[in-house]
Amino acid sequence: MNQNRPWGIIIVAVLMILFGLAEVVTGFTHNFLGLISTNDVALATYGAAGVGTLYAIGGLLLLTMKKLAAKFAIACLVLVILGRILLVWTGLYPLASFLQDISIIIGTLLALIFAIYIWLKLRVFN
Repeated sequence: MNQNRPWGIIIVAVLMILFGLAEVVTGFTHNFLGLISTNDVALATYGAAGVGTLYAIGGLLLLTMKKLAAKFAIACLVLVILGRILLVWTGLYPLASFLQDISIIIGTLLALIFAIYIWLKLRVFN
């Protein structure tokens, strides 16, 4: 691995890619580990898959270690947060149980934390 790539950035990038792929899978299966679900309609599929794709793309952008790419990664995370809020607001991510509600909240907060972390670490990017 490139020694100029801090471990924190690598961890955040990998988590963003994994969380994004998990969200894409959830969009198509309408189920995540049997615990969380989305509505079984095409709009929920496209919405969740789109949000997940943005999440994963943001992670991939971070791995370039370019400052402009990091800013685009932050923009992707902002869109992920807004997308998740929109999916809840429209009922495509139903608030149906305590576990589901907490999962949506924690997932959205993680995206916010990642965005803040990247913003604070912009100086390490070229």
